[in-house]
Amino acid sequence: MIRAAFTILLAVLLTLVLISGNVRWRQQAQFKAGELGALNNNFMIALTGYESAIRMYTPLSSLAEQAAERIWAMGLTAEQNGDSERALIAYRSLRSAWYGVRWLSQPGAAWIARCDKKLAALAPLRKGTQP
Repeated sequence: MIRAAFTILLAVLLTLVLISGNVRWRQQAQFKAGELGALNNNFMIALTGYESAIRMYTPLSSLAEQAAERIWAMGLTAEQNGDSERALIAYRSLRSAWYGVRWLSQPGAAWIARCDKKLAALAPLRKGTQP
């Protein structure tokens, strides 16, 4: 009986380690894809890679936070360049990525609040420019 319980416990722990390792590897791959997109000045590739890295959130990984910082910087750069459309895309993407993550509490709540403020400020400007 004890041996069976030990075997089951070992199998569960091994499964958890393998799953978390796989998620971590995929998160790193997506973050690298975002970095490559940014390096090549490809807004959508960078945004997609960083957003995917956030959605693969694990509590002990700093990559989700780094990806959020990269997307935020992309939004700020777009704003500074007068490209409110890209800024809106970046902030919406960042907000959506964090809303797509579930854990014991809502990760990225501070990022969501920051994005809400930016979106509230930018969305009326966009509406004003539409015919």
